[in-house]
Amino acid sequence: MAVQPTPEDRFTFGLWTVGWTGNDPFGVPTRADVDPIEAVHKLSEFGAYGMTFHDNDLIPFDATAAERDRILSDFKAALAETGLQVPMITTNLFSHPVFKDGGFTSNDRAVRRFALRKVLTNIDLAAELGAKTFVMWGGREGSEYDGSKDLAAAFDRMKEGVDTVAGYVKEKGYDLRLAIEPKPNEPRGDILLPTVGHALAFIAQLEHGDIVGLNPETGHEQMAGLNFTHGIAQALWAGKLFHIDLNGQRGIKYDQDLVFGHGDLTSAFFTVDLLENGFPNGGPKYDGPRHFDYKPSRTDGYDGVWESAKANMRMYLLLKERAVAFRADPEVQEALKTSGVFELGESTLAAGESTADLLADTASFEDFDATKAAERSFAFIRLNQLALEHLMGAR
Repeated sequence: MAVQPTPEDRFTFGLWTVGWTGNDPFGVPTRADVDPIEAVHKLSEFGAYGMTFHDNDLIPFDATAAERDRILSDFKAALAETGLQVPMITTNLFSHPVFKDGGFTSNDRAVRRFALRKVLTNIDLAAELGAKTFVMWGGREGSEYDGSKDLAAAFDRMKEGVDTVAGYVKEKGYDLRLAIEPKPNEPRGDILLPTVGHALAFIAQLEHGDIVGLNPETGHEQMAGLNFTHGIAQALWAGKLFHIDLNGQRGIKYDQDLVFGHGDLTSAFFTVDLLENGFPNGGPKYDGPRHFDYKPSRTDGYDGVWESAKANMRMYLLLKERAVAFRADPEVQEALKTSGVFELGESTLAAGESTADLLADTASFEDFDATKAAERSFAFIRLNQLALEHLMGAR
């Protein structure tokens, strides 16, 4: 089936994805470094909308000011030539050994100050390149040993760091929002703010939480055995789904970073259904980039890298086609009604009804026939079968 991505689809890729050289804890790289300029041209050629990057994906950690300026000049020229956008930037606070105990939560105060300065520098870069989102992944913000951290102090320092950055964004008047990226573990034994729920609770404690939201990742939720669609739905419901990372994962194990849809395909279908169709009863919809944060298999050369980039976009578009057909199917709409999905959109209390009114309503409790109500069949299996038939192209 012919599906051709276009910039209107808003597909974006991290430079660290197509640029991954195949190194892992058990083996050295299997590919040479990619030229960022080549990556810009390739992604543009394939129909992508944008490229994202950590600062050190593009600019070496120890680059001089002159080298930084030259690299950025060449990169901007490639963006201008291709029309590719930079909708998101992030900062690497996890690769260099100085961050071995974290950036914002390191037990070493000097490291924390260095990390904060590094992030503020990249906030300026994000604004310069027109990015709308600044992602914060605390890959080293955690521990292997529970006694190694004063956890209350660690959350204080995390709050201090995020609030300082968010306050700086407001002070400078940048059109930029921060997005926390949860992950339960890897590379640390346990990472702070491991899930969507933890991150939402943390944001509620911030002084500048109004411009801080989430960047959930498929594999990060699924490697903890959680439901990714539920996670992004709660973030969306809370008005905090600022960005999203899509990839593939098969169960509770290390972070696989497979091509989107190459892991739990059913979950990928319902993810796309939510992103494209929204909630059945209406409500907030996601309108940001569809960002792929994956790793091309280390078994492949760069022919496979570019094929994997195209595969992510193709998988999304195929799932989008099936998700749209699923929602448009009259039989599905009837099944949604039978299963009570639309009924769930009705308020439990009537308009203007008070608690006293509810307590006085004998039909809701004293005269309620629980035995009869328990006989209702919600027909969820039928509804799910219809979804899978659409997913498989059988309808």
